[in-house]
Amino acid sequence: MGSVTRASFIASLVVGLSVLVAAAAPVGADVITDWNQKALPIVTKYSLGAPAYRDLAIMHLAMYQCVNSIEPRYEPYKTKLDAPATASKEAAAAVSAAVVLSKLHPDDQAKIDAELKQYLAQIPDGPAKDEGIALGLLTLHANDGSNEPDSYRPRTTAGRYVATAPVVVPMWGKVAPFAMKSGSQFRPGPPIDLKSREWAENYNEIKAIGAKNSTTRTPIQTETGRLWLYTGPGTFMPLAVQLAQAKGLGVNENARLFTLVAMATADAMVAIFDAKYHYEFWRPITAIRNGDIDGNPQTERDATWDSLGPSPMHPEYPCAHCIVAGAAGTVMQAFFGTGTLPEFSLSTPTAPGVTHRWTRLEDYIAEPSNARIWSGIHYRFSTKVGTEMGRKIADYTVQNFLRPLK
Repeated sequence: MGSVTRASFIASLVVGLSVLVAAAAPVGADVITDWNQKALPIVTKYSLGAPAYRDLAIMHLAMYQCVNSIEPRYEPYKTKLDAPATASKEAAAAVSAAVVLSKLHPDDQAKIDAELKQYLAQIPDGPAKDEGIALGLLTLHANDGSNEPDSYRPRTTAGRYVATAPVVVPMWGKVAPFAMKSGSQFRPGPPIDLKSREWAENYNEIKAIGAKNSTTRTPIQTETGRLWLYTGPGTFMPLAVQLAQAKGLGVNENARLFTLVAMATADAMVAIFDAKYHYEFWRPITAIRNGDIDGNPQTERDATWDSLGPSPMHPEYPCAHCIVAGAAGTVMQAFFGTGTLPEFSLSTPTAPGVTHRWTRLEDYIAEPSNARIWSGIHYRFSTKVGTEMGRKIADYTVQNFLRPLK
């Protein structure tokens, strides 16, 4: 299947809501960050992988289009919406976010509707609110290939058993991206030669430090490896919220920031799975248990080797965590700079009670790369390639989309 052509924006649904007057906390400082935080537990309940990134990109694009059409400060995404300048940005963005989430996850519609009613009840009634609600239109990334059937063909010979667990989203490299021209636009070169000294170095490093019972991995390295066993938008969106609040970004600026982060990371998922299933490079657990067949005399087989973290059910090269951190971090650097920032932090469910803190985005970008080596999941060369892919995708997205109006 070739890359699916992007569907144009659909503006088709005007939401009529009877707003209930209820006692509630004041409206949050920013509708963009509020609905980002509401959306995260919904989209990640269904997937911590590529579909969750796509969902957030669709939602943030819908909010961006609404906010930016009311007060145009940046280029529209593909299609310009007509909107009265008097419309409420908060109402428009909230409605658009809720409609997108409800359409993507209809099982949660009742919860989403309740959240929206509570949110709109805090916005003063009047023409601005009514205009904002009317502008909350559904934007879908329709027919983009995300629902294509799994047609992955395992490599084997006639009659020979291979593991039958399904692999993860083998079709995702063909999904229509949000910014990139195709999933292969930033495809890297092949993995390193198995007969090379570099392969032996990568192999022996992860064999020693990434083993489940490693004697060379330090306690902090183990902690870091476990922290980054968690995946998905929850590893970077909370950081964007913290930094946006620290800088005091307005609603238009946040609409652009979160949309660019969501677009770049969603495209990073398309690019990474394009490369993974193109090269189908073996995971460390496979390589190390087969170290006697790679043609390299410096790689000794370990028949019982296992990694600290479970190996994901998709090919190793390049590193997905790394492309995501590279993409998200580089977009945030475009907004907040590369120097010292107010402290931002992350906690994840895979390392209860642990919080990691940074004051430089570059340090955040580097940490998951090391973590995936320390957890025995990715080779060092793969982490470098993944991070660089993420930076390129982010730079391309920021330079070509949602640019300030001249």
